[in-house]
Amino acid sequence: MPEDAHEVYRRYLSAVVLHGQASAAAVGLGATDLYAINVLQLSGPMTSGLLAAHTGLTTGATTRLIDRLERAGHVRRVPDPADRRKVVIEHVSRPIGVDEAVDPARRKVGEILAGYSPDEVATLFDYFRRAARAYQEATEELRTRTTEDDG
Repeated sequence: MPEDAHEVYRRYLSAVVLHGQASAAAVGLGATDLYAINVLQLSGPMTSGLLAAHTGLTTGATTRLIDRLERAGHVRRVPDPADRRKVVIEHVSRPIGVDEAVDPARRKVGEILAGYSPDEVATLFDYFRRAARAYQEATEELRTRTTEDDG
């Protein structure tokens, strides 16, 4: 592995986070709000507690997040079809302008990917899938460790 591999990877991750923040700002949302919409789009309806776990927010902050997103028409609270005593949060609409906000990055990354062979692209997407799981598992480890340290 090249000497500067960690630095390169850290710069990459920083650029992704910064782009997420800039995209959210471009459509008039906070980064966590846009992230929560993405979570709901990818994972489907979920309880506010599960959304809190996915976003890393407290339950109180998650309630305020849901209130903001509901007022803006991006999510709605509906009875849980499996247990009508519960409420789930479901995605309703994408923020206006989000596609336009992320299009430059999509285009630029698409140009990069076009320079790779189909096998190389397959390898990259295999990495993305596996790295996403690794980050999710590492997040759970950190949360568990933090909870144990607090207890």
